[in-house]
Amino acid sequence: MGIAAARQSTDQIYRALRGDVLNAVLRPGEAISEARMALQFGVSRTPVRESFKRLVEDGFLVVVPQVGTFVAPIDLAAVYDSQFVRETLECRTVALAAKNIDGAGRAALAALIAQQEQALADGDRVGFFRGDEEFHAELARLSGHSSVWGLIESVKAQLDRVRCLSLDTGGWSEMILGEHREIAEAVSAGDEARAERTMRAHLRTVFDAIETIARDHVDAFAASGGLSKPT
Repeated sequence: MGIAAARQSTDQIYRALRGDVLNAVLRPGEAISEARMALQFGVSRTPVRESFKRLVEDGFLVVVPQVGTFVAPIDLAAVYDSQFVRETLECRTVALAAKNIDGAGRAALAALIAQQEQALADGDRVGFFRGDEEFHAELARLSGHSSVWGLIESVKAQLDRVRCLSLDTGGWSEMILGEHREIAEAVSAGDEARAERTMRAHLRTVFDAIETIARDHVDAFAASGGLSKPT
């Protein structure tokens, strides 16, 4: 395999495994081996080893000497930091979206809500999460500051792990969809204050998710100072 092909293979494996960690396909504490991944991807162990190194640097894998490689626990401090960034930016952008909304924007939000409703009906967890992302990205676009979503995406990896694990909880997806409907209604009505209020409440559900996940997945988090909510 040439250098360019090897690099492409490494990048593809890295993206696939990173996505599996973020989407909770690979769970905190789960063992993962170079040999098994090489067999799964149909490659030699070299690109898998390079992918593992990058994932360790990202904080998604942890190597225990003489034991093995495992999916890292969720970094709770990073979750709280990214939650702070999201709330600060998205509460402002959703108010601007309500201020700027037009017919096309209302139609776009309605279509995204329908998309999530279908994913929920189909039991498509990955599709539901994708629809969640697209809904928030559309609100940023409607605010006139679409690049803000890219900034949020760059800091929310550990937060996304919490969000995906929370979908295991009965009724959680339905709750998130209901909150999205409320946000879309407020934005479509041009109600800036209500849009900001509902977005803030929506984003803060992550704190309840952390408590639920900590109860159901004892080793999910790496936290210093416990699970208390930040002020």
